[in-house]
Amino acid sequence: MTVFEHQRPFFTDDLNIRNQKPVHEIEQLIAWLTPIANTIETKPKQIINYADSTERMCFILHSGSVSLYRSVDGMVLNTESAPFLFGMSTQHTHSEYLYFRTHDESRISSLSLEQANKIIAEQNLWRSLSQLLVYTVTRVYDHCTKISALSSYDIIRYQLYELMGETEEIRSKITISNYIQSRTFLSRSSVMKILAQLKTGGYIITERGLLLAINNIPLRY
Repeated sequence: MTVFEHQRPFFTDDLNIRNQKPVHEIEQLIAWLTPIANTIETKPKQIINYADSTERMCFILHSGSVSLYRSVDGMVLNTESAPFLFGMSTQHTHSEYLYFRTHDESRISSLSLEQANKIIAEQNLWRSLSQLLVYTVTRVYDHCTKISALSSYDIIRYQLYELMGETEEIRSKITISNYIQSRTFLSRSSVMKILAQLKTGGYIITERGLLLAINNIPLRY
């Protein structure tokens, strides 16, 4: 019989980080960048690349939600809902290293990074940009630290709380196992085994593989 140990969580609550999203600063940036941005027609699960020919792009997420992927292996690095700006924190990475994909019918517009940087400099929007970058780095850093040097159970526990923090639109369209596997290197068998134990213990409530609720998942078992 599996024995679960209840202790104080050793990692930061991902929902708490999301609640610190600098919405006001992001909306201020969007207000200045939108007038010269071009609308992108999107569909659910549409892939959008960071480069338009040889030009690096900045993307404005007005509504909906998207996930950021690493091209080399398709791993999800981050998921964000509107309002948000993509491209500002990855200006020095190779344009083909990352891409993002919509979850639902999202409203997105784009402009070149050169144009975005020029407007930010002209309108002295550095504080708003810095708040966006701090939030973005915190989300990605938090994700990376929680999927490295941890046990399979630690990683799955964290991913369950992260999934619970996603919008209902996202949670209703992706199974728990697919969500976890797209963000980690864990095997399907190890994921399903631990999920089954958590469900039997009443720590998670699921329906057709979708996550409905979490009941204080133990720190270790």
